[in-house]
Amino acid sequence: MPAASGATGAWRPGVDPRAVWHPPVDGPHDADDAGRHHVVVVGGGIAGLAAATGLAERGVRVTLLEATSQLGGRVAAWPVEAGGTTTTMSRGFHAFFRQYYNLRALLRRADPALERLCAVEDYPLVLADGPTDSFSDIPRTPPLNMMAFVARSPSFRLRDLAAVDVHAAMGLLDVAFPRTFVEHDGISAAEVLDRLRFPHDARHLALEVFARSFFADPRDFSGGELVAMFHAYFLGSSEGLLFDVPTDDYDTSLWAPLGRHLAGLGVDVRTSCAAAALHEGADGRVVVVTGDGEELTADAVVLATDRAPLQRLVGDAGWLGDATWRGALAAQTSAPSFAVWRLWLDRRVAAGSPPFLATSGFGPLDNVSVLELFEEGAARWSREHAGSVVELHAYAVPAGTDDADLRARLRAELSRLHPELDGAGVVHEEWLVREDCPMAGTDPWAERPGVVTPDPRVVLAGDGVRCALPVALMERAATTGWQAADTLLAGWEVSGHGVWSVPVTGRHRVVPALRRGLARVAR
Repeated sequence: MPAASGATGAWRPGVDPRAVWHPPVDGPHDADDAGRHHVVVVGGGIAGLAAATGLAERGVRVTLLEATSQLGGRVAAWPVEAGGTTTTMSRGFHAFFRQYYNLRALLRRADPALERLCAVEDYPLVLADGPTDSFSDIPRTPPLNMMAFVARSPSFRLRDLAAVDVHAAMGLLDVAFPRTFVEHDGISAAEVLDRLRFPHDARHLALEVFARSFFADPRDFSGGELVAMFHAYFLGSSEGLLFDVPTDDYDTSLWAPLGRHLAGLGVDVRTSCAAAALHEGADGRVVVVTGDGEELTADAVVLATDRAPLQRLVGDAGWLGDATWRGALAAQTSAPSFAVWRLWLDRRVAAGSPPFLATSGFGPLDNVSVLELFEEGAARWSREHAGSVVELHAYAVPAGTDDADLRARLRAELSRLHPELDGAGVVHEEWLVREDCPMAGTDPWAERPGVVTPDPRVVLAGDGVRCALPVALMERAATTGWQAADTLLAGWEVSGHGVWSVPVTGRHRVVPALRRGLARVAR
């Protein structure tokens, strides 16, 4: 993602000609000036890796600290033994959408042609005792994609569409970010869906699935974030709603190669090394104390950790920020728990099964993945054991849920979707329940902490950090990581990298006027 080619339009990150280039602040100094500085990046997830890459490529001396034994953060993979065979486990599948421009720019550092990603042909959305929707063979460009989806989808019937609030639906097209985030302060995703009056089946399959991808109940999830996701994935981008996945586990395909790339740039990559505290040095620099007591003195720090460790580090650093900023950061919450259950079974799924299936109405089950259909390590295990590697997801798990009961319900729902697996033996299983994903609630958008902090020596990055662009999840982590690096570089008057995004406004100029006209008629 070189700034010059991006700025001149000679290089595009995808197929959408309306993708927007957000250039960095040009600086009068070159990378030799940046080389005088040392930055500690705390967190080896996507955000930290992007920040470290952006800084190291401009000659900054970088030390990257990751508390766990693998890079990748919440998208890491680690080895496990299943039936006498070494394989891998992760926290669940992630979709690498084509509009994840800044994440893909990061991955290209170690895989220029993105050969370690493969396309998924479809991602069916199935409603219990109802229809199944598909995104295959739908045009990419709005509004043709929306028209084709509605025309083909069994979830949209003509008599149901008559009840849709057209004025509210136009609001999904009449967007401008970050204004749209602010306009939805105090409004939940459920309220947005209620205002649309979409058909019941369409609400569950085409919209509510977005909120649940944040592991959140739509009643608690930000309406502005829901509108941004609908814009980024469907109404505002012509990259399409299908996606890619890594050809093997995350560590093999993505993070180990990127770690080697960073080491080649001179980055001191330290895994199993947590940041325990932040101090203000006597010389005006920042001291990062590691878990084993080592003190690393830095000109600046990128905090790219999960929300709880970030709050702990800042909470213990009384010198950092002001009362308003510290209070806003402390007030941020995490999404409810989610469960990932990976089963190595002694029986194979039926031929023709989709690699991914999103579900609604199947009790606590939100997603089924069949890993051997896309991941080489799982495929190898499947061949050796004549079985399948199946992963079940349950999002927004209610507090107090009994694990044994939840597993029993998930297994029963798996049998409904894959009756051929009913009674299959479990060769190995891995069960994870986590509650560490950031919550995007209905609190005022502008009050959420962003990349820039009150102290120019400290910047934030991550999927829970406020970003003015319509990005989310892994792409927000990557975007804010690049922005964190660019912020520090700009402070040293060195040019940064810039970022790309889908259009930040609606693609259809007639929509705002039409919406105003509908509002006048309604009055």
